[in-house]
Formats: sequence, structure tokens, C-alpha cells
Amino acid sequence: MPLHQPPSAWQFEVPTTGSKQLPPAARSFESLTHQGYGFEAAIADLIDNSIDAGAHNVVVSFLRDTGEHGGRDRLVSLLVIDDGQGMDEAGLDTAMTVGGQETYSAGALGRFGAGLKAASLSHADSLTLISRTKRSPSAGRRWLTARAQADFTCDIVDSGYCQNLVDRYDGIIGWHGTIVRWDQVRAFETITAGQTDRYLNDAIERLETHLGLYLHRFLARDDFHVDIVVEDVHTREELDHRGVEPIDPFGYRVTGRPGYPREYVAPVEGVGDITLTAHIWPPKSPLVAFRGIGPLAERQGFYLYRNDRLVQAGGWNDTRSAEGHLALARIAVDLPPEPNDVFALTVKKDGVQVTPAFARGLEKATVPGTGHTFAEYLHEAEATYREAAKRRTEVRRPSAVPPGKGIDPKLKRTLRDELPQLEGADPITFTWARLDVPPGVDSADLLFTIDHKERTVILNKDYRHAFNGGRRGGSNDAPVLKSMLYLMLNEIFQKERVSANQTDKIALWNSVLVSAVRAELARTEG
Repeated sequence: MPLHQPPSAWQFEVPTTGSKQLPPAARSFESLTHQGYGFEAAIADLIDNSIDAGAHNVVVSFLRDTGEHGGRDRLVSLLVIDDGQGMDEAGLDTAMTVGGQETYSAGALGRFGAGLKAASLSHADSLTLISRTKRSPSAGRRWLTARAQADFTCDIVDSGYCQNLVDRYDGIIGWHGTIVRWDQVRAFETITAGQTDRYLNDAIERLETHLGLYLHRFLARDDFHVDIVVEDVHTREELDHRGVEPIDPFGYRVTGRPGYPREYVAPVEGVGDITLTAHIWPPKSPLVAFRGIGPLAERQGFYLYRNDRLVQAGGWNDTRSAEGHLALARIAVDLPPEPNDVFALTVKKDGVQVTPAFARGLEKATVPGTGHTFAEYLHEAEATYREAAKRRTEVRRPSAVPPGKGIDPKLKRTLRDELPQLEGADPITFTWARLDVPPGVDSADLLFTIDHKERTVILNKDYRHAFNGGRRGGSNDAPVLKSMLYLMLNEIFQKERVSANQTDKIALWNSVLVSAVRAELARTEG
């Protein structure tokens, strides 16, 4: 006897007898905390919202309790502050509702209405959103994961506190802006005693690279800036301050092959003509934009942009496999901003899924007027790599300990471009302070000392004014002095201990540099 009796005819439409509403259960909120957002991707998603709000300045602030006011050294909270147009109470409700924003402008970076919540709650158990506009006072909302999972309850933040927090950052917000606050950040709670500096340096380095790459077109503009700071939660003193510099994945100085870049046009069924700007990097480039953004095998291929925001950094989207001989091949593609059936952006904006229509379009891609095919481009990129491999290896500079806190970001980028970096090495940091010297030693005779174990160069605070031209010094000031000392001391920091010969070198450098500083001050004062 058959398991079922087939109907006499197939019904092409499923018949229904009515409908009912089935709202999501509160526990569905839990799914937002398991979206797989990496820390850097989550912060980038928040900054996307700032860009959509017309912000010109964005600050990512790590709030640190150094333990000097009681308690232990720990990271307390994380804030993302912008000077965008802000939100009123209705706008805050929409922003904090899952899928609340139903429509976006054609040029918006937002797409699904879940980024703020999913990105934040993937890393923090408390999300607070505070904002003000030109026409509405400061207001705020807060999600606590535990309460939201129980009944979707969102807290209304006290208006007095909202204004106080906005006032705290009035140098950024002014008449309008927004603050996203993360508390109970799960990664912060895993930092063991004595490891806060190491965690911060690693986290900020990764964040700088990610933001510099994925937002590089925005950061290259004169009117948009992102800064990352570490702030003493009690004194508000900036313990670190780094401006994020753009990392252009096509930012080579000289092309790797004459005639490139070239623009190919691929007819893609369903979206029309797609322009592919094909580049060939110069072989063996030391630049951070080539070697410092991830394994070369992962960074070859397509760089897909949506509304100038990089949403995929490398990969061949199943059109071919990555291989070493194509390490120099990178192709920029600006996707249609409107939804379509060929290119599907992931919620985290970390990749694009494509249909076979894209691969078919690549097979027909040519340079208009010349007939050059995309297949020929791949062959020439591979040939460039092979030809370079046959040539004698150029002179290689010795590896260096990475530059760290206290060095201007642009200078830091140059040092990393010019010198191979020792992988996994703690960076060299610079700080100004009163020098702690042995009895009988006059600190005025020293421009700097070093803490070899901590890889820190301590600069004599009494001479700071000589390098700042009467201006107030910042954490990244005196770039000429710091770059010179970085180059001079790098080899010493690579050794397990400081030898007598190296101690003598440090004494010699101090003697000469202090004399030079005194001579400069005498000329200025005279």
C-alpha cells in the first residue's frame, strides 16, 4: 500500500483559510548577540551610521580606570561619538527597534536596520544610545541583553544624564550628534591583571587597520576624520590618541605593469554593465596597503564597494581559486547601490554573495575600444609575478620592532611601510615624564631614558617645550625626535638585555642631543 495517495492535480498556489499575527518571542533578541560580528567589523558598522548621519568627526573612545583612584586597572566602557545630525525621541525609538528603519536613501550605508543592535550586542550586554539634534534636547535609550531577551523592554535614559554625557564631549558634538555607549563589554572582562596595555595596543592596531581599509575612501576626504583614544575615566586625560589614516588597497606608488590600471566592462545579466578597474601591484612591495592588511592569498581578487564603502577586501567569489601567482591582482568594483538579484551583501558588510551571472559576465568582460579581455589581465598579472620571482632579490632591510603609542599615525605608517616588522613583537612606545635617575645624576643632562623590559622610551618632560614651538604638546608630538630615537634604539630593544656597549651609546646620544637642545633653546630665547 503506498505511503500517500497523490492528488489528482498539482496545486500551484497553497490554499489558505485566514491569517493571524505571530510576533517574535522575546528570546529571539538573543539571536542578535550571535551574529558573528568581529570587534573591528562591529565598530565599523557603528561608524557607518555616523557617516549616514552626515558626521565629519567620529571618535572611538576606550574608557580606562587606571586603578590610581582605587580598584584595579581595567577597561570600563567603549564609546563611539559623532557630530552627525543626531536623533530626536522618535528617531531613537526607530534606531533601537530591530529592523525599525524600513527605508534608506540611495547613498546610505545602512541596509537591514539591524546593524547597531547586532554589532553592539555581539560584544556588550548593555547598549546605550544618546543623541541630540538642533531642534530637540538630549535623549537616550538603553538595551540590556538580559531584559530584552525576557520581554523586549527598552529603557528610557534619564534626560539629565543624557545632557551631562553630551556636555562631556561638547568639543565633538556641539549642537548635534550621537553617542553609542557599550558597557559590560565581554572582551574587556577577560583581560587579566597587568595585560590592559597589551590588549589595548593589539585591539587598537587591528581597529586602525580595519577602519583604515574598509573606510579608506571616506578617510581620504578632507572633511571626514576618525580618531581612536584611550581616556582616563576619572580625569578625562587622554592616555593614547591615534588618528585613523586611510589604507588604499590600490595605493601603490608605481604600477606593477605598464598600461595598468585598466577598466573592463562586464555585461552582467540582471544588473547591466559592471565596470572592473583592474590593477597589478608592483612585486615585492613593502607597503602596508599590500602586505599589512592580511595574507596575500586572501587579499588578491575583487574589492567590492557599495556607496564608496569597502564591503569585500579580496576573494574571487567562486569565479576561480586563489593562487600565489595572482598575488598582485586586485580589481575594484563599485556595486549598484540598489538591491538586485546578482550581488547580495551580508548583514555584517564583510562579503558579497554572487550568482553565476557574475562569472558569465567576467567571461565577456573587455576594455572598450581595445578588445583586451579580462582573461588576458589575469595572464599578465601572473606573468608579472613570475618575472619578478626570476630576478635577483633586492636588498632587504632588517626587521624592526613595530612603532607604538606616542608616534604620529602618519609617521607610524611610513615606518611600517619602509621597515619589515617583527611579527608578534611588543611595540616601542614613547612618553614624556620626569626622569627617574639614580642619586648623583642630574636629569637635566638627559634627554631620554629607556625601560628595556617595557619597551618604552621616556622623554625628559623638562625639554618638551623645545620641540613644540610654544604649542601645547599632544601624545603624538615631537615626531622628528621620536622617529630619530626609534631608528637609533630599535636594535637595542631587540636584544634580551642592554650591553655595556649599548649603555655607552645611550650616554653618548644623550650628551650630544642635550647639547643640541640647549643650543636650540639659546637661539630661540636670544
